Amino acid sequence: MVEIKTDTALEAMREAGRVVAHALEAARAAAVVGVRLRELDEAARTVLTKAGASSPFLGYQPSFAPVPFPAVLCTSVNDAVSHGIPDDYRLRDGDLVSLDCGAELDGWTGDAAISFTVGTPRTADRELIAATQQALDAGIAAATVGRRIGDISHAISTVARKADCGMPSDFGGHGIGRQMHEDPHVPNHGRRGRGFPLRHGLTLAIEPMFMAGGRNEYYTDRDGWTLRTIDGSRAAHFEHSIAITEDGPRILTLP
Repeated sequence: MVEIKTDTALEAMREAGRVVAHALEAARAAAVVGVRLRELDEAARTVLTKAGASSPFLGYQPSFAPVPFPAVLCTSVNDAVSHGIPDDYRLRDGDLVSLDCGAELDGWTGDAAISFTVGTPRTADRELIAATQQALDAGIAAATVGRRIGDISHAISTVARKADCGMPSDFGGHGIGRQMHEDPHVPNHGRRGRGFPLRHGLTLAIEPMFMAGGRNEYYTDRDGWTLRTIDGSRAAHFEHSIAITEDGPRILTLP
């Protein structure tokens, strides 16, 4: 069931989204050569704790996962597309890192993701990151009253085709609100004018995941969580939680 939020609820979601943005800022600031991935998770945890927020990631176990997720932050490096578990891996010069974080505050949820390089970036990584960010921007721009979910999906997939990037076909965005994952599903592939209609008060997490190799296939690592490109190519992931409003899309997960 799709829940349309009141303007009061949107303000509450904005506060949860602000916590997410600050947690991602802290984790990114900690991401330097030699730092362990679990230290990035610790930085995000500190922000959530100080804000009085909890994590919708910690202990989350969807049907595909063999164990509950053990962290508040997903840390996906190089060929990892998403869902990477923070561990003792030490960041190296040139690593491409994607961070995904959520927060629950006063009964409402925010969810966002960023990608960046550590140290000296590769030209191809800069281009991949820029294309994925462009796809997020295009998806958000398409999220206006009177349009449909398919318009968001089409905007994202158009950027992917132009950049010759693949996307995992069965993962994408989602509704968000009282829970991290709500209806409707927001595919990253789609046709204009199709799908659920966009109305004022509808809240969505839009999240393109681009794979540089151009293929849509991926595999799940032995940890049961991490999605990796099938050909070893690098991946990037961006996400914002947004609200559809009469004044245009409102990004809820900005600082």
